[in-house]
Amino acid sequence: MPDYIYLLENRLSPAQQNALRQVRDAARDAGMTVFLTGGAVRDLISGFPVRDLDFSVQGNALKLKKPLEKAGGKFWGDHEPSRTLFFWFPGSVRVEVSSARREEYPKPGKPVYHWAPILEDLRRRDFTANAMAISLNEGSWGLLLDPLNGFADIEARHLRLASNYGFIEDPTRMLRAIRLSARTGWEMDERTKARYQNAKDEGLLEQVSAFARGYELEEIAHEEDPLKALRALDAEGWMKILYPPWTAAKADLKGLDELNKILIRLLMLGVSPDPSAAHLELLTAKMQPKDVTGLKRLFPRRGFVEQWNHLEQSAKEFSRELLSKSAATPSAAWKLLVSYQAEPVLWLAFSSKNAQAKEKFNNFFNVWPEARQKIPTALMAEMRITPDLPNYGEIAEKLFFQFMDGKLQTEEELRAFLTPYSPPAPPPPVVIRRPRGRRAEIKIEEEEEVETPVRNGEEEGEEEEERVALPSVLGDNVPLPPKKGAAPAPVKAPAKAAKGAKAAPAPLPAPAKAAKEPPKPAVSQKAALKAPEKPAAKPAARPAPKALAKPAPKKPQAKAAAKKPAPKPVAKVAAKKPAPKKKASAPARKPAKPAKAVAKSAAKKPAKPAKHGKKDKKKKKR
Repeated sequence: MPDYIYLLENRLSPAQQNALRQVRDAARDAGMTVFLTGGAVRDLISGFPVRDLDFSVQGNALKLKKPLEKAGGKFWGDHEPSRTLFFWFPGSVRVEVSSARREEYPKPGKPVYHWAPILEDLRRRDFTANAMAISLNEGSWGLLLDPLNGFADIEARHLRLASNYGFIEDPTRMLRAIRLSARTGWEMDERTKARYQNAKDEGLLEQVSAFARGYELEEIAHEEDPLKALRALDAEGWMKILYPPWTAAKADLKGLDELNKILIRLLMLGVSPDPSAAHLELLTAKMQPKDVTGLKRLFPRRGFVEQWNHLEQSAKEFSRELLSKSAATPSAAWKLLVSYQAEPVLWLAFSSKNAQAKEKFNNFFNVWPEARQKIPTALMAEMRITPDLPNYGEIAEKLFFQFMDGKLQTEEELRAFLTPYSPPAPPPPVVIRRPRGRRAEIKIEEEEEVETPVRNGEEEGEEEEERVALPSVLGDNVPLPPKKGAAPAPVKAPAKAAKGAKAAPAPLPAPAKAAKEPPKPAVSQKAALKAPEKPAAKPAARPAPKALAKPAPKKPQAKAAAKKPAPKPVAKVAAKKPAPKKKASAPARKPAKPAKAVAKSAAKKPAKPAKHGKKDKKKKKR
């Protein structure tokens, strides 16, 4: 099921949408409900081009004449018995507004009108495909009214009578059946065919009114392929009854074919003329002037007759403007061609013998449109001029006219032209960081203050692993090889245990830490034995970055510390290698004392934690 609001907004041209709004607003202001009906709804659903707009209002449609004229519509004629108005709106839009009614036929072709609601108006129509309406009123906008299931007949591509006596009541419906079949290719269903043949055999078409006859003759000119419709009616013998002087043999076949080609070219360039008047000029090309005049008298739309009569004169007026100095440049001529009334443009393009006019039309069809290919879309995107901008179409149109006139040859000229239309660059994106803890912030500040050398992470990690693994393989007392550029660390002598005391196990090397964390300061054995639970004091000065951490001594066993006093650590043996260049230097070495002396001194004096800083420097000087 199609969306009828979508069809109204997308299948109608802008000019047709404007005409629809004007009729809807005029009916609403007059207090009438209005519906789009007839062939317009059929063409919207079936996909055929919408040629004209038919409206039905619940009320007197003749009261809408002045409001529609104020809205920009040109009055073409009316039919008071059926309360029908004919209008011509800008953009070549034919409009027909009639009152919703019910019809009775005491005699064939002689209707009596009764004003009725919209559903009764739909049931009195000719075929079910034409008996549908779309509401244009507030609260029911886009609602489809289909009391006779015409949608199913459109899908089946059938023409089915809305009434069993349709051809007998109104014989002109036989003419519509032939025209619709010739245009759409649809066929009448079996019952409709039988009723058509019965009405044809009875010869009821001769009893129709002059208005109905002229209306059907005019509808031939409004067909997309009028010659095809004229031939179909002529083959059925209806043209002999409608207007005998007019047959398909009186038409200019070559001219119709050429006119159709020009019409297609104009449509591709945005010019949408109504070719009805031009069609009639060629369909009656071989008729006698008096016969043409008699045909014009039958047409109910007098405004259309005037358009046909003034077709040649309006084309001459347009030719003078096209060849004037105001249209000398290609861009000015283009603007005139697309903005002028489309019907004189079509007829001048077909009938002009002037060389300058022919050259301009040739440029209009073949040369000037190539300037659109020169529009620098890549440069426009670089300058942030994209289709998202509201004025992008205007900018592209101005570029099109500049290229058409041979301007903007270099890139510098293009940039200078596009700079006023280039929007400012967007601001840089704002990066919002997540809040971090106090510890993480301090760590980031320390990393920013200390300039660490850039090293290969894999090589640094492998080197540290090798340094940690050496003592476990060669022994705990084997010194670690120094890093490149760092002073070698001193070798500590093992402390001798007192008599009866169990020897404290050798300290194990601490695992290597991350390069970014500073190494912990060394703690003397006295401090470790006295207060093993307290952490070692931090050095006064910050160590060099990425220095190798010293192995921390393992805590002594709790049982040995509780029974006997901690022995005094033996002085460190002087190392053969030079002392490391560190701020916290080791104390001066003394000769080792016997084990007994060590035990006595350990019992008398409690061990003091090692201090770093200025005292260590004084000892070193002594």
